[in-house]
Amino acid sequence: MAVFAEADAFVAALPPQGPLAGLDLGEKTIGVAVSDLRRGVATPLETVKRKKFTLDAARLIEIAHARGLAGFVLGLPLNMDGTEGPRCQSTRAFARNLSGLTDLPIGFWDERLSTVAAERALLDFDTSRAKRAQVIDHVAAGFILQGFLDRLAAMRR
Repeated sequence: MAVFAEADAFVAALPPQGPLAGLDLGEKTIGVAVSDLRRGVATPLETVKRKKFTLDAARLIEIAHARGLAGFVLGLPLNMDGTEGPRCQSTRAFARNLSGLTDLPIGFWDERLSTVAAERALLDFDTSRAKRAQVIDHVAAGFILQGFLDRLAAMRR
C-alpha cells in the first residue's frame, strides 16, 4: 500500500472496518496500541524493545497478522510550534521502510503531548514509577490512536 501524509487520504485508503494499530516510536522502544473492529476505542497492547529495523518491523507485522489489522497510525512528533524536526524525519523514514514490508496503509497523527497525557493518566491511577516506565510507551500509543479514532468518528458524522 502506501504511506499517507494527509489524514483524509489515509482514511480513504482504509477498509470500512477492521482494527488499527497506533505506534509511538521512541529511540529505544515502540509503544503499540490497537483499536476494536469498529475503531471506537484504543487499547494499549505492548512495548516493543527496539533492536534493529528488520526485527522491529517483523514484530509489528506479526501483531498486524495476529490482530487482523487494517492499518497503522504512527505518532508524528511535531515540535510544539508545529514544525518538523529530526524525530519527524526519522518517523517518516520508518513509515517508508515499513511500507515496503506490508500492504497495510500507514498514516500519521500529531502526537504532541501524548506522553504527557499518558504520564498524567498513570499518575492519576497511582502507578508506581517502575510500572510507569514499563507501560508509558504503549499507553502513549493508546492516546495517539484514540486521538485519531476520535477524529475518524467526527469525520463520519
